Amino acid sequence: MKNTLYILLITLVTSVQGFSQKKILSPINNPINKNLLKPETSEMNWFMLQDTLKVQIGKVQTEIQKKKKKIYIITTVDMAQSTTKWIDSTVGKRNLKPRYHSSYNQQRDIVLKFGEKITGYYLDKKTGSKTVISEEAEASFYDSNFYPQLIRFLPLKDGYTGIISIFDYNPKAEKGVITATIKNTEEMTFSFNGEERLVWKIENTDDISNNSTVSTY
Repeated sequence: MKNTLYILLITLVTSVQGFSQKKILSPINNPINKNLLKPETSEMNWFMLQDTLKVQIGKVQTEIQKKKKKIYIITTVDMAQSTTKWIDSTVGKRNLKPRYHSSYNQQRDIVLKFGEKITGYYLDKKTGSKTVISEEAEASFYDSNFYPQLIRFLPLKDGYTGIISIFDYNPKAEKGVITATIKNTEEMTFSFNGEERLVWKIENTDDISNNSTVSTY
């Protein structure tokens, strides 16, 4: 099954203090509808909104494979200004707890294995510097490669908000366990291939961008 989705990035300084009392979503507090999680290949058009100008900056294809005990998510990002594609892969348990993550692009390679510790490496291709990773798993989390897909499996309704625990390795950051925040959810009519459809419009931000960018799905 192939679906077409859309992501729109809007640069905006924001605050998540109002969400501080919400229970954080994670594999141990997992409200997703697993019946919606099916083997599929989907493609998103990725746009950047600059003032009133909408510019397509790439396409994101995601393949979901469901096996007996594991789920595989393979994401291929084709940026308009790049000669090579970015490929991210996640392997998780059926409860979506991550076991493995890899990410390859022109700038760097990352490989992570999730267990009692988070181990792996980060290779900076510009400098040739390779960092060995060994971190304690401080909390329950989803892999950052999966959470943009995860939000569509949540029990969405008008006004739905939430905080999602994710892991994203950044050699300049002090910690890898961070959060993504669903700021708002609303039902709207969307025109696709000449057909009007009811869809959920979901706005979210995350600590990867220091909560300075809002993504609209």
